[in-house]
Amino acid sequence: MPALMALRKRAQGEKPLAGAKIVGCTHITAQTAVLMETLSALGAQCRWAACNIYSTQNEVAAAVAEAGFSVFAWKGESEDDFWWCIEQCVHHDGWLPNMILDDGGDLTHWMYRRHPELFKLIKGIVEESVTGVHRLYQLSKAGKLCVPAMNVNDSVTKQKFDNLYSCRESILDGLKRTTDIMFGGKQVVVCGYGEVGKGSCAALKGLGAIVYVTEIDPICALQACMEGFRVVKLGEVIRHVDIIVTCTGNKNVVTREHLDRVKNSAIVCNMGHSNTEIDVASLRTPDLTWERVRSQVDHVIWPDGKRIILLAEGRLLNLSCSSVPSFVLSITATTQALALIELYNAPEGRYKQDVYLLPKKMDEYVASLHLPSFDGHLTELSDEQAKYLGINKNGPFKPNYYRSVIFCLWLGSTVNTFTAVNIDSFEAKLFYFVLNAMAFLVCVRL
Repeated sequence: MPALMALRKRAQGEKPLAGAKIVGCTHITAQTAVLMETLSALGAQCRWAACNIYSTQNEVAAAVAEAGFSVFAWKGESEDDFWWCIEQCVHHDGWLPNMILDDGGDLTHWMYRRHPELFKLIKGIVEESVTGVHRLYQLSKAGKLCVPAMNVNDSVTKQKFDNLYSCRESILDGLKRTTDIMFGGKQVVVCGYGEVGKGSCAALKGLGAIVYVTEIDPICALQACMEGFRVVKLGEVIRHVDIIVTCTGNKNVVTREHLDRVKNSAIVCNMGHSNTEIDVASLRTPDLTWERVRSQVDHVIWPDGKRIILLAEGRLLNLSCSSVPSFVLSITATTQALALIELYNAPEGRYKQDVYLLPKKMDEYVASLHLPSFDGHLTELSDEQAKYLGINKNGPFKPNYYRSVIFCLWLGSTVNTFTAVNIDSFEAKLFYFVLNAMAFLVCVRL
C-alpha cells in the first residue's frame, strides 16, 4: 500500500488527526489494518466494526485488537451480532466519536436512529460506497443531514481504480475459489454496467465467457453496446445463462420469479455492495432445501431436483469469498485518510451540512503517490502551456465534472465517426440526430 505508507511518513510528524476519535465500519481486512495504523500514527483514536458479516479476516481482527485497537467483528456474524458490534463501537465505555468512516451507511444510520445526540460531536462523515452515498444524499435532500459528509465513492481515484480494476481482478478469484468453474464458453449475465459492472464484464469476456448486460441507464447501456456486449432484459436470458452477477447497488434485481426459471446448477452471486440485490429472503421457504457445500457456497434445491449455486448468501462476492489487491485498496484507503484529514481540520464554515466530493487536487495527489510503483514520471507544463490551458501548472488538472467531460468527448467522437461515413439510411440519420441531442443535453447539464 505505497500511497498510504507515503502519507504516513510525510504527515505523522504533524499529527493532523490529533484529537480525532474515528469510529469506522468497513471491511476488516489486512488493508484496513494498515489504514487504522496510519490513522493512529497521524494522531487519531480508532474503534472499528465490520460492514459485512462475511468479509472480516479473523486473524487480522485479532492482531489489530492485540495491538491496542478496539475492534468488534468476526467472520460469520449473525444480523443481531452485526448491530451489537456497531453499538459497541458507537456508545460504550464512555468513548464518544467525533468522526465517522463508513462503508454502506449502516453505522451512520444506526447513530441517527439510536444516538442522534452524538452528532453534536461529529465533525464529518466519510462514505465510500454507492449504497452509503445514496443514503447520505437522501438525508441531505430531506434536510436531515446535520454534519458535512465527504463522498469518496465518486472521487475519480475510487471510481476508476477501486471500483473498476479491483473488481476486474477479484471477481474471477472469488468465482474460481468457490466453484472451480471454467469460464470459456459460459453464458453470463451481468446486471449493471457501472464501474463495477465494467470491470466484471471485462474480466469475464477476457476468459472467453459470452457476456450479456442489463441496464436501466441508457448511457451505460450504450457504453456496453460499444464494448460488444448484448444489452438485454434479465427475463430474456435467464433460462440460458450459467452465471448471474449483480453489480447495481439496488434491491430485488434478481427475484424469486427469476430464480424459479434459471437452469440447473446456475451460479448466482453479487458484486455490488448492497446485500439486497438478490432476493435471498424469498428462497428461505419450506419448499426449498438449503445445502451448505463449503464456506460461502450453498446449494438451493427445488422440489424437482433443480439447484442453484448461491455464493456468500447474496453478499459481496470478492471480499466474502476471496481477496482484493492491496495496491488498489491503497488508493481507496488514502482517499479515505485525506478526506478525514480535510473534514477534521476544515475551518468553520468551509463545509455546510451537505455532501461534498473529494477535492480534485487530493484525487490527483493520491494518484501521484502511486506512480513511483510503476516508475512513472509526470511531464511538467511550461508556464506558457499552463497559461494556454488556463490551469495552474501544479494542478488540479481536471475540473470537478471530469467524468462527465470524458463521456462528452467520447460521445462527440462517436458523432464525428458517423458524420464521416456516407450513410443515407433513415435509421443512421436518426441515430446521428439522437447522438447530437444527447451530447447537447449532457453539456447543458454541466
